[in-house]
Amino acid sequence: QVQLVESGGGLVQAGGSLRLSCAASGRTLSSYSMGWFRRAPGKEREFVAVISKSGGTIDYVDSVKGRFTISRDDAKNTMYLQMNSLKPEDTAVYYCAASQRLFTITRRDYHYDYWGQGTQVTVSS
Repeated sequence: QVQLVESGGGLVQAGGSLRLSCAASGRTLSSYSMGWFRRAPGKEREFVAVISKSGGTIDYVDSVKGRFTISRDDAKNTMYLQMNSLKPEDTAVYYCAASQRLFTITRRDYHYDYWGQGTQVTVSS
């Protein structure tokens, strides 16, 4: 079992940047493909980005392509989401998640086995 803790959220103006971190404990992160999801007020949880166990396969939701970058540092047992050119519509609680399924990557939240508690990102216009 792995425990996940997100950090790095906050309040930023439109056009600004934030880097979210997802620190894992309990098991090595290299055993999991890792994803970022978000839930905006009044909306359902949404897939944002995913990175495979090897780091060689990455996928993003179209709305963040070219602005967000997912990465992982297994030596530090940490995953990151670099968010640039932030927009007010990026405002949400961001969650990291770990999947031990056989998929290389997956966008489906029910394929993820472990979740962090979330970190709030607020982008002002």
